Parts: sequence; structure tokens; C-alpha cells
Amino acid sequence: MAHRLLEPPRTRTARVEPVAGRIGAAVTDFRPGDGCDEETARMLRRALLRHKVLFFRGQDDLGPAGQTALAAVFGEPSPPVVRSGCAAPRRAGGWHTDGSDTMRPPGVSVLQALSVPAYGGDTVWANTAAAYDGLPPELREVADRLWIEHAGPDGVLEHPLATVHPETGERVLLLGAHARRVAGLSAEADAEALVRLFQGHVTALENTVRWRWRPGDVVVWDNRATQHRDVRDVAERSAGERRLRLVACAGGVPLPLRPRS
Repeated sequence: MAHRLLEPPRTRTARVEPVAGRIGAAVTDFRPGDGCDEETARMLRRALLRHKVLFFRGQDDLGPAGQTALAAVFGEPSPPVVRSGCAAPRRAGGWHTDGSDTMRPPGVSVLQALSVPAYGGDTVWANTAAAYDGLPPELREVADRLWIEHAGPDGVLEHPLATVHPETGERVLLLGAHARRVAGLSAEADAEALVRLFQGHVTALENTVRWRWRPGDVVVWDNRATQHRDVRDVAERSAGERRLRLVACAGGVPLPLRPRS
């Protein structure tokens, strides 16, 4: 027994286990608050590019500095921001890609649950790369040519509907709650109907994963290849308050598949 106590502590390799068929994986045997060596950092970056969303249970000791350090594994982090309640846009049921109404949406986001309701208030993510891959060839050809108007507090700007992921080269669909209509299409009804059509492909059930929060949970997602939304099913005050802390990493201008004609 004394010999065992004198042995150096054994290090455990982080494990990544998928939690849904097309998106999402749980990371176990790893605590971000303990730091992250370069080998583990590379593994986490590869896992995020593959699974789009990574879930870490029970990271109660992480804190703002640790969360920022974890975000730095994936990019240039912004200062932490605490959000209470449901902060997602209300249009289109709340499905959105963070910052799609800006020229440079965040690249990766890291969210930690500080407090959550006893029930309800889950978050759902959708894989926008799988959505593009699942389009019929005829719709892909249409998607490759379209640009979409995204509206926000500072006005309206346009992004390509189909973009190229800057690291994987995957084609993804950029839509969500800020997307209003197809740019340059004069028929208003048709312009909005096309947005709804492609948005429906993004949020098909097969492309999604749903997470039931517990206090201390951390979720990292690739904002360049996902949408997400809160499930607004907390109707009773007794269920508890929902407080989450977000650290977002800087992103780039969405890349079109081809020069705009």
C-alpha cells in the first residue's frame, strides 16, 4: 500500500464519445480547469471540427479565467459575458448562428451553466454542414448561388447562403433568426419562402443534438458550422433561474463558394 502511495499520479487521456449521429460529442476524463497541454489541445480542436459541439459535464471549478483559457485553445477569446434567461433571437423559433448579422461572426463559442432550472431550458444545436450535404443536387446548385440578407441592430448586410468552412473546407449553410430574405429577389414572398425552405433542412431532427444542462456544464461549439436555440419551456418561477457565462472567439468573414456575380 505504501509503495502505491509513492507512485506518481497516473494521467488520463481525454475521451471523446459521440452523443448523436451527426453532431455532438461528450468529452470525459478531462477537466479544463486543470490546464491543457498541446497534445490535448490538438485533440480537442480535431474533435470540435469533426463533431461541431463538445460537451463537458460538471466543471464547477472552472471559473471565468479557466473558461477563457479553454476558449483560447480554439481561437482569440473575448471577455466573459453572463447571460440570464433566454437570450436567443425570437424570429424563426430562436434558431440562430451567433453574430450572423455582423461581418465577422464568432468562430467558436464556449458556454458554461452557472445556474439552471430544475427542469426545462435545454439547448439544441444543428449541424449546418450535414444540412448542406443532405440537400438534393438541384437545391445545392441553387444554394451555391444565393446571398441572404441578415438584419440586426446596426442594419442589414448580406452573406452567402452556402459558405466554405475555413479549416475543414466543408460547405455549410449560413441562415438562422437574423436571415430575412434572398438578396436581389424582388418577389418578397418567394425571397422569404426560400429562406424557410433551406432553414428547414438545417433543423431537420436528424441534424440536431439536444443537451439538458446541469450546473457547471460547459459546451463548446463551432459557430461556423452550427445553429442553436434555447428550448423555452420553463414556465414556472419555481423551476429556477438560468444563468450562463459565454466566451466567444473571434471569427472571420464568411467565405463564399465562388465570386459573387
